[in-house]
Amino acid sequence: MPDLLIELFSEEIPARMQKRAGEDLQKLVTNGLVEAGLTYGSAAVFTTPRRLTLALGDMLAASPRQVEERKGPKADAPEKAIEGFLRGAGLTRDQLEERDTPKGKILFAKIEKPGRPAAEIVAEVLEQTIRNFPWPKSMRWGTGSLKWVRPLHSILCVISDEAGAEVVPLTIDGIAAGNTTRGHRFLAPAEIEVSGFEDYQDKLSRAFVVLDPAARADTIWHDATNMAFAAGLEVVEDAGLLAEVAGLVEYPVVLMGRIGEDFLGLPPEVLQTSMKEHQKFFSVRNPKSGQIERFVTVANRTTADEGATILTGNEKVLGARLSDAKFFWDNDLRTVTSGAGMETWVKALENVTFHNKLGTQAELIDRMATLSRELAPLVGADADEAEQAARVAKADLSSEMVYEFPELQGLMGSYYARKAGMSDAVADAAKDHYAPLGPSDDVPTAPVSIAVALAEKIDKLTGFWAIDEKPTGSKDPFALRRAALGVIRILLENDVSLSLNDVLGQSAEIVGDRDAGRADIADIRGFIHDRLKVYLRDLGIRHDVIDACIAMDGSEDLTLLVKRARALSETLKTDDGENLIQGFKRANNILSQAEEADGVEYSFGADPKFAETDAEKDLFAALDKAEAKITSAMAAQDFSTAMAAMAELRGPIDAFFEAVQVNADNPTVRRNRLNLLSRIRTICSAVADLTKLDG
Repeated sequence: MPDLLIELFSEEIPARMQKRAGEDLQKLVTNGLVEAGLTYGSAAVFTTPRRLTLALGDMLAASPRQVEERKGPKADAPEKAIEGFLRGAGLTRDQLEERDTPKGKILFAKIEKPGRPAAEIVAEVLEQTIRNFPWPKSMRWGTGSLKWVRPLHSILCVISDEAGAEVVPLTIDGIAAGNTTRGHRFLAPAEIEVSGFEDYQDKLSRAFVVLDPAARADTIWHDATNMAFAAGLEVVEDAGLLAEVAGLVEYPVVLMGRIGEDFLGLPPEVLQTSMKEHQKFFSVRNPKSGQIERFVTVANRTTADEGATILTGNEKVLGARLSDAKFFWDNDLRTVTSGAGMETWVKALENVTFHNKLGTQAELIDRMATLSRELAPLVGADADEAEQAARVAKADLSSEMVYEFPELQGLMGSYYARKAGMSDAVADAAKDHYAPLGPSDDVPTAPVSIAVALAEKIDKLTGFWAIDEKPTGSKDPFALRRAALGVIRILLENDVSLSLNDVLGQSAEIVGDRDAGRADIADIRGFIHDRLKVYLRDLGIRHDVIDACIAMDGSEDLTLLVKRARALSETLKTDDGENLIQGFKRANNILSQAEEADGVEYSFGADPKFAETDAEKDLFAALDKAEAKITSAMAAQDFSTAMAAMAELRGPIDAFFEAVQVNADNPTVRRNRLNLLSRIRTICSAVADLTKLDG
């Protein structure tokens, strides 16, 4: 079976687009071939800055012959109807088959479609793919109509088997498909003729092109870490930068350079950010001091002087960039060490809008400071420190460094707070109050940082709720889902117990001082509970278990809510726990039906003196024992013990239903047994709302 090789060769494709482009090429081509009846055994896609390559193995040489059966009109239909059917089928009257059906004699046509050669199908599919390729941005050049991300120079399209290689006949806007490509732009620019994928890959390798982006990334990381290790240093890991740099070169050559002495005093994060954003350099640090001392750059070619000239040029450009960063740093330090300190920056935020309905950044800071003071005693923080931290946490938004590098906001604030003589707790809060930004980010753990981080996120929730800017569907322009998840993770991972109702209410009052309207606390709490369900589901806790716990009093305390949910989840994993739920539901169903039929509530008066069987008596005793344990455990918020005590009821409840008919003929006995079922419902419902559980 033949193989197919496609290469689309162009000017440099932006690194950020390459991975998706490779995936799109494979999807569009393979889907098109399969739809046309041309299946294959394997597919592999490769990308470099100048080429998208797709290799298919064990492809059919032609699409299979197809026979389509088409139902026509009745045999005695008017001639015009039959002639129309014949024209559509491309047949004559004698080629139709007449069949008896419940509706009479019907004409049927069998239409044979012969198979088509692979080259014909590939040409159609590839042209359609190229002309409709979903680039995020594309351009038209020359006089043709084709649009591509960068000017497309050549199309390589070859079908090969044991007999040889065949070029697929295809021309798009004057570019004819062929069996040639080119190697490295500088090291091997000559045209290369290929006969198949193995030949293609081998010749490109000799022409200084590493086809596989994963192999280029591995080479870069291996060489960079080895160079750093030899100097007693280490490369700062950055998977995103590694992938990007691997998309900038076809033949990676790793070089390590030095950072000028004048810049080594800059914060490591400033050096790292400046080198990454402007130069695509990897940072190399001293593992003992944590200071960035060198950089790694990746060239796209070898040179006679082993990269010395390249390094000299890069060091010169880097020096200019870092001179700017040092200028910003020095200016910012002069500001924070002056008499006014960071207050100058806070004052400047009075002219920066946070949201047109929620005021300026300075007003946001005031709200955060007020709420941080309220939260401080709940999280074990000093109220004065929490308020001070909230007032300076966003001050660095006015700094020159953050204006240049917005991604350093918060982090630079922590440096400046220390330089201004503030405590470590205040400085750390400036850095941590945005966290967590993503699901894998660490959450703040220091009390002051917790207070300020919670205040920032809770203010965002209540503020945007108050102005009716809630998330809708997939739209969440103000990242409120992220804020809610941040609140959840901060509380849970720090084992903080507090009432969401109280805290949201305090925040809503603070926001309401601006006449922005009062947020719906129950609605916000429900929104947070919905995010909690997603969070716990990812941890393996069923949605119905969470619902059973949310329905209980005290669900506004997320930490206690999750402890209850974890305990119930673990209980349901046991045989006793799972079977108890069935017993509980049976008891609840019988009781509910009786209450509806009788028009009364059976909720008290169960008396063991009316018990007629040992099973009844045993259940009375078991309920007394369980109630005592559960009441004590719930008072101590020991949900595991309470759940275990509840699960112990499984045996007595099962025995009761096996031995006893609840709806006895004796009305006194019946009423007593229904009141006994009510005790089951009441005692079990003290732990969780088991009616919410599935099954």
